[in-house]
Amino acid sequence: MSKVSAFDDDCLGDLDAVGVAEAIKAGQFSAEEAARAALARIDAVEPQLSAVAQDDRERGLARAANGDLPDGLLRGVPSMIKNNTHFAGIPTQHGSAAVPPIPAGHNEPFTDQLLATGVNILGATTLPAFGLTASTEYVDRPPTRNPWNTDYSAGASSGGSAALVAAGALPIAHANDGGGSIRIPAACCGLVGLKPTRDRVAKSAEAAGMPIDLISNGVVTRTVRDTAYFLADSQRHAPANGMPALGLVEGPSRRRLRIALISEPITGQLLDPDTSLVMEDVAELLAAQGHHIDRVPLPIDRRYVDDFLGYWALLAFSIDHFGKRVISSGFDRSQLDPFTRALSRKFARRVWGAPGALRGLRKATGQLGSLFDRFDVVFTPTLAHATPEIGYLDPAADFDELLDRLIRYVAFTPANNTSGTPAISLPLGQTRDGLPIGMQFAAYLGQEQTLLELAYELEALRPFARIQD
Repeated sequence: MSKVSAFDDDCLGDLDAVGVAEAIKAGQFSAEEAARAALARIDAVEPQLSAVAQDDRERGLARAANGDLPDGLLRGVPSMIKNNTHFAGIPTQHGSAAVPPIPAGHNEPFTDQLLATGVNILGATTLPAFGLTASTEYVDRPPTRNPWNTDYSAGASSGGSAALVAAGALPIAHANDGGGSIRIPAACCGLVGLKPTRDRVAKSAEAAGMPIDLISNGVVTRTVRDTAYFLADSQRHAPANGMPALGLVEGPSRRRLRIALISEPITGQLLDPDTSLVMEDVAELLAAQGHHIDRVPLPIDRRYVDDFLGYWALLAFSIDHFGKRVISSGFDRSQLDPFTRALSRKFARRVWGAPGALRGLRKATGQLGSLFDRFDVVFTPTLAHATPEIGYLDPAADFDELLDRLIRYVAFTPANNTSGTPAISLPLGQTRDGLPIGMQFAAYLGQEQTLLELAYELEALRPFARIQD
Protein backbone atom coordinates (compact mmCIF):
# COMPACT_ATOMS: atom_id res chain seq x y z
CA MET A 1 0.00 0.00 0.00
CA SER A 2 1.24 3.48 -0.81
CA LYS A 3 -0.19 6.97 -1.07
CA VAL A 4 0.91 8.93 -4.15
CA SER A 5 1.06 12.72 -4.10
CA ALA A 6 2.40 15.10 -6.73
CA PHE A 7 1.82 18.27 -4.69
CA ASP A 8 5.03 20.31 -4.61
CA ASP A 9 6.33 23.80 -3.87
CA ASP A 10 6.39 24.65 -7.57
CA CYS A 11 4.24 27.38 -9.11
CA LEU A 12 1.10 25.22 -9.00
CA GLY A 13 1.40 24.68 -5.25
CA ASP A 14 -1.97 23.47 -4.00
CA LEU A 15 -3.92 25.86 -6.25
CA ASP A 16 -7.12 24.70 -7.88
CA ALA A 17 -7.81 25.41 -11.55
CA VAL A 18 -9.36 28.82 -10.88
CA GLY A 19 -6.40 29.73 -8.69
CA VAL A 20 -3.96 28.73 -11.44
CA ALA A 21 -5.87 30.76 -14.05
CA GLU A 22 -5.96 33.81 -11.78
CA ALA A 23 -2.22 33.55 -11.08
CA ILE A 24 -1.43 33.30 -14.80
CA LYS A 25 -3.66 36.29 -15.54
CA ALA A 26 -1.96 38.29 -12.78
CA GLY A 27 1.48 37.52 -14.22
CA GLN A 28 2.66 35.50 -11.20
CA PHE A 29 3.75 32.75 -13.56
CA SER A 30 3.13 31.88 -17.21
CA ALA A 31 1.03 29.23 -18.88
CA GLU A 32 4.27 27.59 -20.02
CA GLU A 33 5.58 27.44 -16.45
CA ALA A 34 2.27 25.93 -15.35
CA ALA A 35 2.48 23.31 -18.09
CA ARG A 36 6.07 22.40 -17.21
CA ALA A 37 5.21 22.08 -13.54
CA ALA A 38 2.23 19.85 -14.35
CA LEU A 39 4.36 17.66 -16.61
CA ALA A 40 7.00 17.27 -13.90
CA ARG A 41 4.26 16.22 -11.49
CA ILE A 42 2.81 13.75 -13.99
CA ASP A 43 6.24 12.25 -14.59
CA ALA A 44 6.70 11.84 -10.83
CA VAL A 45 3.48 9.88 -10.28
CA GLU A 46 2.78 8.15 -13.58
CA PRO A 47 5.01 5.13 -12.82
CA GLN A 48 2.79 4.36 -9.81
CA LEU A 49 -0.60 5.41 -11.22
CA SER A 50 -0.57 4.45 -14.94
CA ALA A 51 -3.11 7.18 -15.69
CA VAL A 52 -1.80 8.62 -19.00
CA ALA A 53 -3.01 7.04 -22.23
CA GLN A 54 -1.41 9.51 -24.67
CA ASP A 55 1.40 12.01 -24.03
CA ASP A 56 1.04 15.23 -26.03
CA ARG A 57 3.43 17.42 -24.10
CA GLU A 58 5.34 18.96 -26.98
CA ARG A 59 2.25 20.46 -28.57
CA GLY A 60 0.97 21.53 -25.15
CA LEU A 61 4.21 23.30 -24.30
CA ALA A 62 4.31 25.01 -27.71
CA ARG A 63 0.72 26.14 -27.28
CA ALA A 64 1.51 27.65 -23.90
CA ALA A 65 4.74 29.31 -25.07
CA ASN A 66 3.01 30.87 -28.08
CA GLY A 67 -0.02 32.03 -26.10
CA ASP A 68 -2.21 30.00 -28.44
CA LEU A 69 -5.03 29.54 -25.91
CA PRO A 70 -8.59 30.93 -25.93
CA ASP A 71 -9.37 33.67 -23.44
CA GLY A 72 -11.64 31.57 -21.22
CA LEU A 73 -12.03 31.54 -17.46
CA LEU A 74 -9.43 28.74 -17.19
CA ARG A 75 -6.88 30.11 -19.65
CA GLY A 76 -3.53 28.37 -19.35
CA VAL A 77 -4.61 25.74 -16.84
CA PRO A 78 -2.90 22.40 -17.62
CA SER A 79 -5.33 19.56 -18.23
CA MET A 80 -5.93 16.34 -20.16
CA ILE A 81 -8.75 14.91 -22.22
CA LYS A 82 -10.19 11.44 -21.70
CA ASN A 83 -9.05 9.07 -24.42
CA ASN A 84 -12.52 8.36 -25.82
CA THR A 85 -12.98 11.91 -27.10
CA HIS A 86 -11.48 13.19 -30.36
CA PHE A 87 -8.74 15.79 -30.01
CA ALA A 88 -7.03 16.44 -33.33
CA GLY A 89 -3.56 14.89 -33.39
CA ILE A 90 -4.07 12.43 -30.51
CA PRO A 91 -5.11 8.81 -31.22
CA THR A 92 -8.52 8.10 -29.68
CA GLN A 93 -8.05 4.48 -28.57
CA HIS A 94 -10.90 3.99 -26.08
CA GLY A 95 -8.71 1.95 -23.74
CA SER A 96 -8.60 -0.98 -26.16
CA ALA A 97 -5.99 -2.76 -28.27
CA ALA A 98 -8.76 -3.25 -30.84
CA VAL A 99 -8.47 0.43 -31.83
CA PRO A 100 -5.37 1.40 -33.87
CA PRO A 101 -3.20 4.35 -32.77
CA ILE A 102 -4.27 6.65 -35.59
CA PRO A 103 -4.27 10.35 -34.62
CA ALA A 104 -7.72 11.95 -34.72
CA GLY A 105 -8.14 14.21 -37.72
CA HIS A 106 -10.53 16.60 -36.01
CA ASN A 107 -11.98 17.75 -32.72
CA GLU A 108 -15.47 16.69 -31.79
CA PRO A 109 -17.90 19.46 -30.72
CA PHE A 110 -17.38 18.95 -26.99
CA THR A 111 -13.60 19.19 -27.42
CA ASP A 112 -14.03 22.69 -28.84
CA GLN A 113 -16.33 23.55 -25.95
CA LEU A 114 -13.72 22.31 -23.47
CA LEU A 115 -10.90 24.18 -25.21
CA ALA A 116 -12.93 27.40 -25.20
CA THR A 117 -12.47 27.54 -21.43
CA GLY A 118 -8.74 28.04 -22.07
CA VAL A 119 -7.40 24.79 -20.63
CA ASN A 120 -4.17 23.52 -22.14
CA ILE A 121 -4.38 19.84 -23.12
CA LEU A 122 -1.15 17.96 -22.40
CA GLY A 123 -2.35 14.48 -23.34
CA ALA A 124 -5.13 11.97 -22.84
CA THR A 125 -6.12 9.93 -19.79
CA THR A 126 -6.90 6.26 -19.35
CA LEU A 127 -10.25 4.49 -19.34
CA PRO A 128 -11.15 0.78 -19.31
CA ALA A 129 -12.00 -0.74 -22.68
CA PHE A 130 -14.78 1.42 -24.18
CA GLY A 131 -15.76 2.66 -20.71
CA LEU A 132 -17.91 -0.41 -20.15
CA THR A 133 -16.92 -1.21 -16.57
CA ALA A 134 -16.37 0.55 -13.23
CA SER A 135 -12.65 0.05 -12.66
CA THR A 136 -9.82 1.17 -14.96
CA GLU A 137 -8.27 -2.27 -15.29
CA TYR A 138 -7.11 -4.25 -18.30
CA VAL A 139 -6.00 -7.64 -19.53
CA ASP A 140 -3.05 -6.30 -21.53
CA ARG A 141 -1.57 -3.39 -19.53
CA PRO A 142 -1.19 -2.15 -15.94
CA PRO A 143 -4.30 -0.88 -14.15
CA THR A 144 -4.80 2.75 -13.23
CA ARG A 145 -4.32 2.95 -9.47
CA ASN A 146 -5.91 5.09 -6.78
CA PRO A 147 -3.47 7.71 -5.41
CA TRP A 148 -5.01 7.43 -1.94
CA ASN A 149 -3.88 3.80 -1.82
CA THR A 150 -2.37 2.17 -4.88
CA ASP A 151 -3.75 -1.24 -3.92
CA TYR A 152 -7.22 0.10 -4.76
CA SER A 153 -9.18 1.02 -7.87
CA ALA A 154 -9.39 4.60 -9.11
CA GLY A 155 -12.88 3.87 -10.43
CA ALA A 156 -14.02 4.25 -14.01
CA SER A 157 -14.49 4.95 -16.63
CA SER A 158 -12.76 8.33 -16.14
CA GLY A 159 -10.19 6.67 -13.89
CA GLY A 160 -7.06 8.25 -15.33
CA SER A 161 -8.43 11.77 -15.06
CA ALA A 162 -9.53 11.21 -11.48
CA ALA A 163 -6.20 9.69 -10.43
CA LEU A 164 -4.17 12.59 -11.83
CA VAL A 165 -6.37 15.30 -10.32
CA ALA A 166 -6.59 13.61 -6.92
CA ALA A 167 -2.80 13.14 -6.84
CA GLY A 168 -2.31 16.85 -7.57
CA ALA A 169 -0.68 16.31 -10.96
CA LEU A 170 -3.44 18.32 -12.68
CA PRO A 171 -5.94 20.80 -11.22
CA ILE A 172 -8.76 19.70 -13.53
CA ALA A 173 -9.31 17.01 -16.18
CA HIS A 174 -11.98 15.98 -18.65
CA ALA A 175 -14.35 13.15 -17.78
CA ASN A 176 -17.57 11.79 -19.24
CA ASP A 177 -20.38 9.73 -17.83
CA GLY A 178 -22.59 7.04 -19.42
CA GLY A 179 -23.54 5.13 -16.27
CA GLY A 180 -21.58 6.90 -13.54
CA SER A 181 -18.20 7.41 -15.21
CA ILE A 182 -17.67 10.93 -13.82
CA ARG A 183 -19.22 10.27 -10.42
CA ILE A 184 -17.74 6.82 -9.74
CA PRO A 185 -14.05 7.81 -10.05
CA ALA A 186 -14.80 11.11 -8.27
CA ALA A 187 -16.17 9.11 -5.34
CA CYS A 188 -13.22 6.67 -5.42
CA CYS A 189 -10.58 9.40 -5.56
CA GLY A 190 -12.12 12.08 -3.34
CA LEU A 191 -13.14 14.60 -6.01
CA VAL A 192 -16.05 16.70 -7.18
CA GLY A 193 -17.75 15.04 -10.15
CA LEU A 194 -20.79 16.64 -11.80
CA LYS A 195 -22.68 14.85 -14.57
CA PRO A 196 -24.55 17.69 -16.31
CA THR A 197 -28.08 17.45 -17.67
CA ARG A 198 -28.31 15.61 -20.98
CA ASP A 199 -27.53 18.17 -23.72
CA ARG A 200 -26.28 20.83 -21.26
CA VAL A 201 -22.93 20.45 -23.06
CA ALA A 202 -22.23 19.24 -26.59
CA LYS A 203 -23.06 15.62 -27.33
CA SER A 204 -20.25 13.10 -27.47
CA ALA A 205 -19.39 11.38 -30.75
CA GLU A 206 -20.33 8.07 -29.08
CA ALA A 207 -23.88 9.31 -28.50
CA ALA A 208 -24.66 9.47 -32.20
CA GLY A 209 -27.37 6.99 -33.03
CA MET A 210 -28.04 5.91 -29.43
CA PRO A 211 -31.76 5.22 -28.86
CA ILE A 212 -31.27 6.75 -25.40
CA ASP A 213 -28.29 9.10 -25.09
CA LEU A 214 -26.62 8.15 -21.80
CA ILE A 215 -23.43 10.19 -22.08
CA SER A 216 -22.70 13.61 -20.59
CA ASN A 217 -19.31 15.30 -20.72
CA GLY A 218 -17.81 17.21 -17.83
CA VAL A 219 -14.76 17.39 -15.59
CA VAL A 220 -13.37 16.09 -12.31
CA THR A 221 -11.98 18.68 -9.90
CA ARG A 222 -10.80 19.18 -6.33
CA THR A 223 -13.09 22.15 -5.64
CA VAL A 224 -16.69 23.05 -6.36
CA ARG A 225 -15.73 26.37 -7.90
CA ASP A 226 -13.58 24.67 -10.56
CA THR A 227 -16.58 22.63 -11.68
CA ALA A 228 -18.80 25.73 -11.58
CA TYR A 229 -16.34 27.80 -13.63
CA PHE A 230 -15.95 25.06 -16.23
CA LEU A 231 -19.70 24.67 -16.64
CA ALA A 232 -20.34 28.42 -16.83
CA ASP A 233 -17.65 28.89 -19.47
CA SER A 234 -18.94 25.93 -21.49
CA GLN A 235 -22.28 27.72 -21.64
CA ARG A 236 -20.66 30.98 -22.72
CA HIS A 237 -19.13 29.17 -25.68
CA ALA A 238 -22.21 27.11 -26.61
CA PRO A 239 -25.35 27.80 -24.54
CA ALA A 240 -27.70 24.87 -24.10
CA ASN A 241 -31.05 25.17 -25.81
CA GLY A 242 -34.34 24.38 -24.13
CA MET A 243 -33.24 24.50 -20.50
CA PRO A 244 -32.63 27.18 -17.85
CA ALA A 245 -29.68 29.44 -18.57
CA LEU A 246 -26.68 28.79 -16.35
CA GLY A 247 -24.25 31.51 -15.46
CA LEU A 248 -21.40 31.40 -12.98
CA VAL A 249 -22.52 29.97 -9.64
CA GLU A 250 -20.16 31.38 -7.01
CA GLY A 251 -21.48 30.21 -3.66
CA PRO A 252 -24.27 28.67 -1.62
CA SER A 253 -27.87 29.83 -1.59
CA ARG A 254 -29.99 30.80 1.41
CA ARG A 255 -32.77 28.67 -0.03
CA ARG A 256 -33.56 25.61 2.08
CA LEU A 257 -34.24 22.50 0.04
CA ARG A 258 -36.66 19.60 0.15
CA ILE A 259 -34.33 16.62 -0.04
CA ALA A 260 -35.33 13.00 -0.63
CA LEU A 261 -32.90 10.56 0.99
CA ILE A 262 -32.73 7.13 -0.67
CA SER A 263 -30.52 4.82 1.33
CA GLU A 264 -31.35 1.39 -0.07
CA PRO A 265 -29.73 0.33 -3.34
CA ILE A 266 -32.01 -0.92 -6.10
CA THR A 267 -30.44 -4.35 -5.59
CA GLY A 268 -31.80 -4.48 -2.03
CA GLN A 269 -28.47 -5.19 -0.34
CA LEU A 270 -27.17 -3.24 2.66
CA LEU A 271 -24.66 -0.45 2.24
CA ASP A 272 -21.22 -1.15 3.64
CA PRO A 273 -20.86 0.24 7.20
CA ASP A 274 -18.49 3.09 6.29
CA THR A 275 -20.73 4.34 3.48
CA SER A 276 -23.79 4.12 5.73
CA LEU A 277 -22.07 6.13 8.47
CA VAL A 278 -21.05 8.89 6.08
CA MET A 279 -24.56 9.03 4.58
CA GLU A 280 -26.17 9.38 8.04
CA ASP A 281 -23.66 12.04 9.07
CA VAL A 282 -24.36 14.10 5.94
CA ALA A 283 -28.13 13.71 6.42
CA GLU A 284 -27.82 15.04 9.98
CA LEU A 285 -25.63 17.89 8.77
CA LEU A 286 -28.15 18.93 6.12
CA ALA A 287 -31.03 18.77 8.58
CA ALA A 288 -29.07 20.91 11.06
CA GLN A 289 -28.72 23.57 8.35
CA GLY A 290 -32.49 23.74 7.93
CA HIS A 291 -32.93 21.53 4.87
CA HIS A 292 -35.98 19.27 5.02
CA ILE A 293 -34.96 15.59 4.74
CA ASP A 294 -37.45 12.81 3.97
CA ARG A 295 -36.43 9.18 3.66
CA VAL A 296 -38.17 7.69 0.65
CA PRO A 297 -37.98 4.40 -1.27
CA LEU A 298 -36.50 4.32 -4.72
CA PRO A 299 -39.48 4.78 -7.09
CA ILE A 300 -38.19 2.27 -9.64
CA ASP A 301 -38.07 -1.51 -9.17
CA ARG A 302 -35.47 -4.24 -9.67
CA ARG A 303 -36.52 -4.68 -13.31
CA TYR A 304 -34.59 -1.47 -14.04
CA VAL A 305 -31.32 -3.34 -13.45
CA ASP A 306 -32.12 -5.88 -16.17
CA ASP A 307 -33.30 -3.16 -18.55
CA PHE A 308 -30.18 -1.06 -18.08
CA LEU A 309 -27.94 -4.08 -18.39
CA GLY A 310 -29.71 -5.09 -21.60
CA TYR A 311 -29.11 -1.64 -23.05
CA TRP A 312 -25.49 -1.62 -21.87
CA ALA A 313 -25.00 -5.00 -23.56
CA LEU A 314 -26.45 -3.54 -26.77
CA LEU A 315 -23.66 -0.95 -26.74
CA ALA A 316 -21.05 -3.71 -26.36
CA PHE A 317 -22.69 -5.65 -29.21
CA SER A 318 -22.51 -2.55 -31.43
CA ILE A 319 -18.81 -2.16 -30.68
CA ASP A 320 -18.16 -5.87 -31.24
CA HIS A 321 -20.01 -6.19 -34.54
CA PHE A 322 -19.88 -2.66 -35.99
CA GLY A 323 -16.59 -1.38 -34.59
CA LYS A 324 -15.21 -0.52 -38.03
CA ARG A 325 -18.18 1.76 -38.57
CA VAL A 326 -18.74 3.28 -35.11
CA ILE A 327 -15.18 3.32 -33.70
CA SER A 328 -12.47 3.22 -36.39
CA SER A 329 -11.98 1.84 -39.87
CA GLY A 330 -8.92 0.03 -38.50
CA PHE A 331 -10.88 -1.63 -35.68
CA ASP A 332 -9.60 -5.17 -35.01
CA ARG A 333 -12.31 -7.26 -33.41
CA SER A 334 -9.86 -10.04 -32.55
CA GLN A 335 -8.20 -7.74 -29.99
CA LEU A 336 -11.35 -7.15 -27.93
CA ASP A 337 -11.09 -7.78 -24.20
CA PRO A 338 -13.01 -10.66 -22.57
CA PHE A 339 -15.53 -8.44 -20.79
CA THR A 340 -16.63 -6.59 -23.94
CA ARG A 341 -16.94 -9.90 -25.79
CA ALA A 342 -18.98 -11.52 -23.03
CA LEU A 343 -21.27 -8.50 -22.69
CA SER A 344 -21.83 -8.54 -26.46
CA ARG A 345 -22.71 -12.25 -26.35
CA LYS A 346 -25.16 -11.56 -23.54
CA PHE A 347 -27.04 -9.15 -25.80
CA ALA A 348 -26.94 -11.57 -28.74
CA ARG A 349 -28.63 -14.25 -26.63
CA ARG A 350 -31.47 -11.89 -25.71
CA VAL A 351 -31.68 -9.56 -28.71
CA TRP A 352 -35.46 -9.97 -28.72
CA GLY A 353 -35.59 -8.21 -25.34
CA ALA A 354 -34.12 -4.90 -26.55
CA PRO A 355 -37.45 -3.12 -27.32
CA GLY A 356 -38.80 -4.05 -23.90
CA ALA A 357 -35.63 -2.81 -22.20
CA LEU A 358 -35.94 0.56 -23.91
CA ARG A 359 -39.59 0.83 -22.86
CA GLY A 360 -38.61 -0.09 -19.31
CA LEU A 361 -35.90 2.57 -19.16
CA ARG A 362 -38.28 5.23 -20.44
CA LYS A 363 -40.89 4.16 -17.88
CA ALA A 364 -38.28 4.39 -15.11
CA THR A 365 -37.42 7.92 -16.26
CA GLY A 366 -41.00 8.98 -15.58
CA GLN A 367 -40.99 7.25 -12.21
CA LEU A 368 -37.77 8.93 -11.16
CA GLY A 369 -39.00 12.27 -12.46
CA SER A 370 -42.04 12.04 -10.21
CA LEU A 371 -39.77 12.53 -7.19
CA PHE A 372 -39.04 16.07 -8.37
CA ASP A 373 -42.72 16.96 -8.08
CA ARG A 374 -42.15 16.84 -4.30
CA PHE A 375 -38.42 17.35 -3.84
CA ASP A 376 -35.71 19.70 -5.04
CA VAL A 377 -32.87 17.21 -4.64
CA VAL A 378 -32.47 13.44 -4.35
CA PHE A 379 -29.64 12.34 -2.03
CA THR A 380 -27.99 8.90 -2.17
CA PRO A 381 -24.52 7.47 -1.71
CA THR A 382 -22.63 7.58 -4.98
CA LEU A 383 -21.69 3.91 -4.66
CA ALA A 384 -23.05 1.06 -2.57
CA HIS A 385 -19.65 0.37 -1.05
CA ALA A 386 -16.19 1.90 -0.92
CA THR A 387 -13.77 1.48 -3.81
CA PRO A 388 -12.54 -2.13 -4.11
CA GLU A 389 -9.01 -3.43 -4.37
CA ILE A 390 -7.42 -3.85 -7.78
CA GLY A 391 -8.52 -7.23 -9.15
CA TYR A 392 -12.00 -7.27 -7.63
CA LEU A 393 -13.39 -6.00 -10.95
CA ASP A 394 -10.79 -7.66 -13.18
CA PRO A 395 -12.18 -7.67 -16.76
CA ALA A 396 -10.76 -11.18 -17.28
CA ALA A 397 -12.64 -12.61 -14.28
CA ASP A 398 -15.60 -14.98 -14.56
CA PHE A 399 -18.20 -12.91 -16.40
CA ASP A 400 -21.24 -13.76 -14.27
CA GLU A 401 -19.37 -13.10 -11.03
CA LEU A 402 -17.96 -9.83 -12.35
CA LEU A 403 -21.37 -8.70 -13.56
CA ASP A 404 -22.91 -9.42 -10.16
CA ARG A 405 -20.17 -7.42 -8.45
CA LEU A 406 -20.68 -4.48 -10.83
CA ILE A 407 -24.45 -4.45 -10.31
CA ARG A 408 -24.04 -4.42 -6.53
CA TYR A 409 -21.35 -1.74 -6.62
CA VAL A 410 -22.85 0.68 -9.16
CA ALA A 411 -26.40 0.67 -7.83
CA PHE A 412 -27.17 4.40 -7.66
CA THR A 413 -25.61 6.20 -10.63
CA PRO A 414 -27.19 4.81 -13.86
CA ALA A 415 -30.71 6.16 -13.25
CA ASN A 416 -29.48 9.71 -13.85
CA ASN A 417 -28.00 8.69 -17.20
CA THR A 418 -31.20 7.15 -18.53
CA SER A 419 -33.32 10.04 -17.20
CA GLY A 420 -30.82 12.70 -18.29
CA THR A 421 -30.98 14.44 -14.91
CA PRO A 422 -27.90 16.17 -13.47
CA ALA A 423 -26.10 14.60 -10.51
CA ILE A 424 -22.99 15.44 -8.53
CA SER A 425 -20.70 13.32 -6.35
CA LEU A 426 -19.03 15.10 -3.43
CA PRO A 427 -16.19 13.69 -1.26
CA LEU A 428 -17.89 13.99 2.13
CA GLY A 429 -16.26 11.23 4.12
CA GLN A 430 -13.71 8.46 4.34
CA THR A 431 -13.49 4.82 5.31
CA ARG A 432 -11.74 3.82 8.51
CA ASP A 433 -8.73 3.08 6.33
CA GLY A 434 -8.69 6.58 4.83
CA LEU A 435 -10.22 5.91 1.42
CA PRO A 436 -12.64 8.54 0.06
CA ILE A 437 -16.41 8.05 0.12
CA GLY A 438 -18.68 10.08 -2.16
CA MET A 439 -22.27 11.17 -1.67
CA GLN A 440 -24.50 11.88 -4.67
CA PHE A 441 -27.07 14.65 -5.13
CA ALA A 442 -29.38 14.79 -8.15
CA ALA A 443 -31.82 17.45 -9.34
CA TYR A 444 -34.39 17.91 -12.09
CA LEU A 445 -33.42 18.57 -15.69
CA GLY A 446 -31.51 21.83 -16.09
CA GLN A 447 -31.10 22.44 -12.36
CA GLU A 448 -27.30 22.35 -12.08
CA GLN A 449 -27.41 25.66 -10.19
CA THR A 450 -29.26 23.99 -7.30
CA LEU A 451 -26.64 21.24 -7.13
CA LEU A 452 -23.69 23.64 -7.27
CA GLU A 453 -25.16 25.89 -4.57
CA LEU A 454 -25.69 22.89 -2.29
CA ALA A 455 -22.18 21.63 -3.11
CA TYR A 456 -20.65 24.96 -2.09
CA GLU A 457 -22.55 24.79 1.19
CA LEU A 458 -21.37 21.25 1.94
CA GLU A 459 -17.80 22.03 0.92
CA ALA A 460 -17.73 24.85 3.50
CA LEU A 461 -19.25 22.66 6.20
CA ARG A 462 -17.13 19.57 5.46
CA PRO A 463 -13.94 20.74 3.71
CA PHE A 464 -12.82 18.09 1.26
CA ALA A 465 -9.77 16.05 2.31
CA ARG A 466 -6.76 16.08 0.02
CA ILE A 467 -3.92 13.63 -0.28
CA GLN A 468 -1.36 16.02 1.20
CA ASP A 469 -3.56 16.78 4.24
